[in-house]
This record gives sequence, C-alpha cells and structure tokens, in this order.
Amino acid sequence: MHIRTITQALAIGGLLLGATALTTPAFAQDVKTITGGFDVGPGGFPKNFNPLAATGGFTWLNTYFEPLVIYNAELSAIEGDLATDYTVSDDMLTYTFNLAEETWHDGEAFTSADVKFTLDLIRNAASGSVFTGRLGKIANVEAPDDRTVVVTLSEADGGLLSVLAQVMILPEHALASIAPESIATSTWWSTTPIGTGPFKFTKYVTDQYVELAADEDYRRGAPKVDRLINRYFENPAAAVAALRAGEIQFTYVEPEDAATFAGNEAFTVIEGDSYVVNYIGFNQKVDLWKDVRVRQAFMYAIDRAAIVESLYGGAAKLANCGYVAPHLVPEGLNDYAYDPEKAKALLDEAGWADINGDKPITWLTYYGSPQAANVMAAVQAMLAQVGVNVVPRVVDVPTYNGTVYQENNPDWNEFPLIYAGLQNGPNPAGINVGLNKSQLPPAGANIMRIEFDDLSAAFDAAIGETDASQVDARWQDVCKVMNEDLPWATMWVANRYGVASANLVDFVWTPAPAGGPFAAHPELWDIK
Repeated sequence: MHIRTITQALAIGGLLLGATALTTPAFAQDVKTITGGFDVGPGGFPKNFNPLAATGGFTWLNTYFEPLVIYNAELSAIEGDLATDYTVSDDMLTYTFNLAEETWHDGEAFTSADVKFTLDLIRNAASGSVFTGRLGKIANVEAPDDRTVVVTLSEADGGLLSVLAQVMILPEHALASIAPESIATSTWWSTTPIGTGPFKFTKYVTDQYVELAADEDYRRGAPKVDRLINRYFENPAAAVAALRAGEIQFTYVEPEDAATFAGNEAFTVIEGDSYVVNYIGFNQKVDLWKDVRVRQAFMYAIDRAAIVESLYGGAAKLANCGYVAPHLVPEGLNDYAYDPEKAKALLDEAGWADINGDKPITWLTYYGSPQAANVMAAVQAMLAQVGVNVVPRVVDVPTYNGTVYQENNPDWNEFPLIYAGLQNGPNPAGINVGLNKSQLPPAGANIMRIEFDDLSAAFDAAIGETDASQVDARWQDVCKVMNEDLPWATMWVANRYGVASANLVDFVWTPAPAGGPFAAHPELWDIK
C-alpha cells in the first residue's frame, strides 16, 4: 500500500468532476472548489453544527471556527491559534493567553471578551456543552484588555490545554442574547454562524451538504480556493464511490478500502494512529457487571489478537488498559490472553447462571461501518461460546448520545453494555472524562457511571502532577488500576485511513481523535 505519513502535505491537482445535481452545487468553472466527505467515519459528526456539543467532526468545524490553541499536524505539540502565544505559571494554576488580531466573519473585532464569553458559557451546565466537566477546574476567566485573557484554576489540570484545543471560540455579540439553555437548540449554528477561520459559512442544504466561502480578509492570508463543500454520505462505501467518480477529493476510508488504492497514482493514502481506544463498556448501574470476575471473563473470552489480524489487517495495537503508548504502560500488566476456558470458570465462580445466564443483553454502539459490524459479530460469537448472549444494536450518533447521556430517570437496560471509543492521546488526560467519578453526566462523559475510588484517585494524581519528571509514572498508575479493576474491557487502538485525490495541493489531514482539530491550514489547500 502506498502510504504517506500524517505530517506530509499532499501535493495533488484537478477539477471538480461529475457532481450530482441534488447533492453538490454547480459553480462557474473559474470558481475553485474542494469537495470532501469531511464527516465520514469515526472522526466525523455529520449534521452537527454546534462545536460546544461536538464529540467529533473537528476536521470540518475548524475550517470556519478556531480555538485558542491547537495541536500541530503531527499531534506532537500544542501551539497558538487565536492565541499567538501563552504562558503557564510554575504551579500550573494560571494561564495567560495573548490574542491575535482578527475579525469575525461579519466584520466585528475579535477580542478577549469573546474568549471570556465562550469559556463562561461552557462552564454553565445549562449550555449543554460536552466540555463543561472538562473545564471544571477553571475558577476564573479575566480579560484585562482586548488582547489578553487570564485563566485561573482551582487546582492544577494537566489536560487543560488539550481540552482548550477543541474549544471553538464564539462571538459574544452574536450569541449573548440567547439564553444558555437555548444555545444547544438554536438554529444559528446551521443558518448564520460566524467564526474567525479561513472560510465563511454560506449554505446548508439539509442532509446533503454544507458550503463555505473563502474569507479574503483572513489574518494568515486569503485562502487559495474559493469554496469548500462538505458532502454527507450514508456510509464510507458511498463516499469511496464518490471519490473514485471524481465527485469529491477526500474522504475517510475503511482499512480494506484503503488497500484498494495501493499503487493508484490518482490518489494518496494517508495512515495514522487514531489515538482512540476501543472498548466494551460495562454500565455500573446494572447489576450484571458488579463482580470483577464477570468483567475479566469478557477479556479472556475475546480473541482480540485474531480480530486485529483478520478484521484490521494487523493495523491495530492490543490495549490492556486505556493506553498503548509505551511510556504510559507499566511492566507486569495482565495481558488477558485468549482463554475461553478461564472465562467460563470465572463466570461460574461469579454465579453467572443465576445473575443472567443466557438471557439477551443489549449491546449498544454508534459504530455503523461494515468493519464494526464484523467486529461485533465476531465478539458476539466468542462471548456466546462462554455463555454470554449479547445482542448488538446500532444507532446513529445523536440517538446514542441522547440515550447514554440521559439525565432524567434513564432506562439503564437500554445500554447495559456499549461498544465505543474514547480519545486516549495525544494527551493521556483525554480518557479521564469517561472514567473519573467527577465526570458523571451532565458534568462529563462518564456514561458508564463508573465510580471506582482508586481509579478516580489515580486520574486526579496524574492530572494534578506538576513535576514533569513524574507525569509518565502517574499515568502508568492509571493504566495499572484500569488493568486490574476493568471498568472497561479494553480492546485495541486502531489505525485510521484517509484517501485524497492527487489533484489536491498542500492538503493536510491527520487521523486525529474526534477529527482533531489540528493545524491543517485550510487557507493553503489548493486544487489544480
């Protein structure tokens, strides 16, 4: 397979071909347009326009909104975006951001008041933001002048900058009049949103595509193309067909599809670490999973190595905790090697026949790809061999989120078990929101309602560590507790793939968790 690294800009060129009349608008031939399936796959969040509620889709959202800071394209460091630079106090309690000179797409000046407004809005749980709990350690946000923002924390938070890299800054003058509890359902996001990014929102054709136009006054220079279009597809296979037909120039692809582009000079394949750990989540509000032996049985019953080899083509790393990066994984972990007889013995010891026996258990997921279906079918068959009857249920992302984040008397039997993924890098604090007892909904994303004291203590110690030489050791402690307590049955961290037309120039895409964001510099993208 012809593979480019995630850091390599793609030198590619051509014209938009064969757009279908009902899904892609027609432009004059001198209007340069790049069309892609930017929300296809696990890094996307199709038809979500509200960055406060985004659990994915940042590849696209970041073309017209921008955060204070952002990961570089290699995901190796955080750099300034709307903040030109920043400083952090020695005790990691005070962050000072110096802001860039920029205007909103409607011509109003971007100032520190917008940053304060955004962060204060997110900290208000009524906003419905997924970042509320993640910014819970912010004690105060000050705007001493138009170009400076000072964020003060109640205690050190080693994950703060990583979270801020996903927080899109919003215009106070456009949104202050909307009550926080009405923000999430406002039509503003999909009709008249304004950002500071290189492209301006112009049109949304329901369920078909979103169109953006170049912002000629963008601070880093006018974009090289006139239009960006994000087309929606029912599945990756449909997007691949559109890519081959020349209707789009980029999309996420499944690993088996990526292999079919090998040696084809008309396309470039991009491969990279997903930084997402896939796991089977045990809803702790359901009595089925109270005994750790039952959770251990899941790990022993699933031949993870065989699934990685046969269904991922070897392009995934087994996860024995929430991490696979060597510096975060201590020695001596239980590798839970495939052992169905041990799984049966553990279930017998735990009294599984009386706990549930062969009664069906709903296994909820938002992964709708053919690959995910094959993975879940394989796991279902392996669990059946040891006497556990799981029944996969696939729903779209909004339905999934509405189910697992339900606050008012949720029906736990709707999601006793899930198959999901959560960002485990590049900052390891990413999975804290899914496992720390301080992150129970609505504050955070601990949707399995895990309240393990030793695990939360390990997370708190790692996030609050101010001695750089001890940080890795603290995260190894988290890994060890996860491996022993098994709040999740951790499966693997897979690679992700994208394919771009060779007609594109200076196009950068990184297989980042949640789609990023990362410094892709869309203003430099071009098409011959």
